[in-house]
Amino acid sequence: MLENLEKIKVRFQEELNAVNSTEELEKIRVSFLGKKGLVTDELKNLRNLDAEAKKTAGMQVNLLKEEIEEVIVTYQKQLEEKEYQKQIESTERFDFSIPSSVEVGTLHPITIVQKQIEDIFKTMGFIIEDGLEIQTEYNNFEAVNIPKNHPARDMQDTYYLENGQLLKTHTSAAQNTIMRKYGAPKPGEPLKVLFPGRCFRNENIDASHENTFFQLEGMMIGDDISISNLIYFMKVLLTEVFQRDVKVRLRPGFFPFVEPGFELDINCLICGGDGCPTCKQSGWLELLPCGMIHPNVLRMGGIDPDKYTGFAFGLGLTRLAMMKYNIKDIRLFNSGNLKQLKQFTK
Repeated sequence: MLENLEKIKVRFQEELNAVNSTEELEKIRVSFLGKKGLVTDELKNLRNLDAEAKKTAGMQVNLLKEEIEEVIVTYQKQLEEKEYQKQIESTERFDFSIPSSVEVGTLHPITIVQKQIEDIFKTMGFIIEDGLEIQTEYNNFEAVNIPKNHPARDMQDTYYLENGQLLKTHTSAAQNTIMRKYGAPKPGEPLKVLFPGRCFRNENIDASHENTFFQLEGMMIGDDISISNLIYFMKVLLTEVFQRDVKVRLRPGFFPFVEPGFELDINCLICGGDGCPTCKQSGWLELLPCGMIHPNVLRMGGIDPDKYTGFAFGLGLTRLAMMKYNIKDIRLFNSGNLKQLKQFTK
């Protein structure tokens, strides 16, 4: 048996020298240490020996087995390291210190303005909410005090869907849902919410009108909220956005969901008030309809108008972006022209 063990040892070394991969090494391990391996067979043959010879031969077989196991483990680590190095060498290398020529993406100008305004109002304690683009007729009209016979409900203005719902025509469509979500404000803690969104109207497209555009609605409800609160927030908004003095005018305006209602116009920053296609040669651009929330709207939102008052405003994000970036044609925003849109970074 000792002679057989020596032959097995020599054969193992010869086969090991020819190994070039971990797969080949595994085959050798099985052929020597597997259930039908050469060393395993020698262990089985021990039963044919007497007790004394079995003890001596058994020690020799186990020593050979342990030696082969140790060699295989060591050799396997060496092979794995070689294979890893070979994989690294065959992998394409990159020099990360070389400046990249890949262009960095930018946000859409309307998104930039929206985020800026959201940050401004967050510092003043406003909650940012979102509104659905598809709304019920009740939320879009009746809940904001627009009766059945109001011209805004004409099919020429609104996109109605086959299921009886519609694409919201203004962000005011979220007012009722938000009021019912938060309920009546606590004493000394007015409800202050900002909710931007995309709106849709069936309008003729020109330099200052689109059939899909973005608005941003603001609403504040609490004890003794007045027009002076509204004017303060509007001044803060415009000063922060434009970072300069902006000429504005406040004129009476009729909107079913506010009473009294106002129209805040901004002096056209594109033509400086001289008149251009963007402002329809008037020198002014309608920017911010606003007013005190109508008692009927508060009541339908589950808030007692005898105890609470509030103001609301609807800012035209698209038009504000036009003024901020001196964009003369509203159609640029939905054009998908990356060459032009990528210029906006802040």
